[in-house]
Amino acid sequence: MSRDVLEIRWHGRGGQGAKTAAAMVAEVTVEAGKHAQAAPEYGAEREGAPIKAYTRISDGVIRVHDAIYYPDIVIVLDETLLDTEGVQEGLSEDGILMVNTSKSPAQVREQLGLEGRKLYTIDATSIALEEIGRPIPNTVMIGALVAVTGVADVEHIKKDIDKKLGGKLSEDMLQGNMRAVERAFEEVRSEDE
Repeated sequence: MSRDVLEIRWHGRGGQGAKTAAAMVAEVTVEAGKHAQAAPEYGAEREGAPIKAYTRISDGVIRVHDAIYYPDIVIVLDETLLDTEGVQEGLSEDGILMVNTSKSPAQVREQLGLEGRKLYTIDATSIALEEIGRPIPNTVMIGALVAVTGVADVEHIKKDIDKKLGGKLSEDMLQGNMRAVERAFEEVRSEDE
């Protein structure tokens, strides 16, 4: 992650909030004084279809606007994509792979036959169900990203959740999203644990 631009590729399914998560992380980093962009990529626009979304963050102006082929960070919102979407393709040798799964990082590493890279897992769907009442893991994965990388401040994330989702969600669901982000700090697992 030594380049001037931090590139994050999100893999999910329609309805899991990958597009929203990519945009939210970009918005929060812009508010913190950085340059950022976010964009979705999907084909069949239906719930459950595989999608990708991209976030770029930099101290300077970002001049590229294409897909991210060599990400620094890959975030997988649906573990069923591990066997079908080649999620680790292009991930730099010192890159980070974060997966929403109940499996341990070692189990995911073995499943993918992955060498190198840093691997983190979190059972984001269970946290989302417990805190929000819906299996939408995006805010949990944002919390895990912030916990692992420090790319944004958790209070800014919570403020953006309020701004973006307030009025669209009930107060209980809004507060559940805040708790889900906080839980991610405690529950994201690395291979060292």
